[in-house]
Amino acid sequence: MKLKALFLAALTVFAVGTAQAKAVENTDYIVRTNVIKPVNPNKIEVTEFFGYFCVHCQHLEPALEQQSKRFASDTVLRQEHVVWQPAHQTLARLLAAVKSTGLTRQANQPIFKALMDGKVTDEASLKNWIQQQPYGSRLLAAYNSPQAAAAAQTMQQQTVTYNITKTPVIIVGGKYELTDSKNMQVLQELIEKVRAERGMPAPAPRATVRSRAAGLAGQANR
Repeated sequence: MKLKALFLAALTVFAVGTAQAKAVENTDYIVRTNVIKPVNPNKIEVTEFFGYFCVHCQHLEPALEQQSKRFASDTVLRQEHVVWQPAHQTLARLLAAVKSTGLTRQANQPIFKALMDGKVTDEASLKNWIQQQPYGSRLLAAYNSPQAAAAAQTMQQQTVTYNITKTPVIIVGGKYELTDSKNMQVLQELIEKVRAERGMPAPAPRATVRSRAAGLAGQANR
């Protein structure tokens, strides 16, 4: 009985310690001195520097997308494409087009796959691939716009200015950079850290969306 009691006590201490665990500076994240300038200062920006050519970014995309769906209304995901060589300008321009058309969730994974499968190797093959997509005409028009070209130039400047030398890189609130971009728990803790530092009010809980069928079932059970 004593051994059982000691075991349960140790388990309780472990559980409490785990629940209270906080992200540790220089272990789970680093504090950047070269702070990322926000696009929207009123939001907590989770900035991802990535490349469509990067297989690690491709693997991270589903988890990061799912996590972003859980973000409170004061938090947004901001994606920026790195530009390390002239060929990356094309991909940065593509990301700008994807963002401006609101096609991030529909297009990002197919774009990753097209590059990994060798279907997109240059701008000509990229445009051909775009035209084959159900949203092709809209995306191609955005890609060919001067706004997309300007945005790609900005991404190139950001890559240099913020010294982005690897992908993926995730930065919260412009200054907290995750040491492991896959760690969604640390990501959430850093969002809360930024919120507290800025004195932002606690966000309202997300509204629960009920389906019509669920609503009818509830009425039937009354």
